[in-house]
Amino acid sequence: MNISFIGCGNMGSAMLRGMLLKKTVSAEQICVAEKSPDARARAEKELGVGTTQDNRAAAARADILFLAVKPQVLPQVIEEISTSVGAETTVVSMAPGKTLQWLRGAFGRSVRLIRIMPNTPALAGEGMTALCPDESVGEEELRTVENLLRSFSRTAVVPESLMNVVTGVSGSSPAYVFLFIEALADAAVLGGMPRGQAYEFAAQTVLGSAKMVLETGKHPGELKDMVCSPGGTTIEAVRVLEEKGFRGAVIDATAACIEKAGKL
Repeated sequence: MNISFIGCGNMGSAMLRGMLLKKTVSAEQICVAEKSPDARARAEKELGVGTTQDNRAAAARADILFLAVKPQVLPQVIEEISTSVGAETTVVSMAPGKTLQWLRGAFGRSVRLIRIMPNTPALAGEGMTALCPDESVGEEELRTVENLLRSFSRTAVVPESLMNVVTGVSGSSPAYVFLFIEALADAAVLGGMPRGQAYEFAAQTVLGSAKMVLETGKHPGELKDMVCSPGGTTIEAVRVLEEKGFRGAVIDATAACIEKAGKL
């Protein structure tokens, strides 16, 4: 199985690193197409994969082709590679807002297509990735791609109607979480804790809390209630968060992200 990536930024690099670390594929199976000489040199040095500046060559050799470029660049890339993509190639796009219908139109012919939305925690092997296959993709092709993605993330197949929601709830939301960690650490620094230690305490607490949600199966509200002793410090902090509109701000921000994704 030959795998090609067109584009190898932070997200593409994280995905490749996960696949290689888990030995899902070998470096010999991978080709990265990048126009930037620096990006090609970095991929060769850090990942040990073959590279090229020729997008068409990368597309022509691929059994699975990942399009890891920004939405505004995608039309130009597809126009360039369209005639080089083989009939048996599965094309995986991670561009937000670019629907399967749009992708079919851009290629101008029948192509096996899967939309995905990964997120940056893939860098730590803890990503979350949604998949949305076109009707032309068979079960075997879908399982193969899903297995690759599980090298660095949890996966879930979702209907395309939810892909913009995925962008809001997982694709972009690491930024919200980082803001929360930074704010929590700032409060600890205000209280006298050294900044490095404050980041460690805040980040580990977020990590552990998330694992509790995933591993216990309990409702987040139930887990919250377990920490809130009557008349205690935690419920006082929760009261202030509610007073300041914490939940409403998160909901509004995520809704704005979903709306923006639909306009890309």
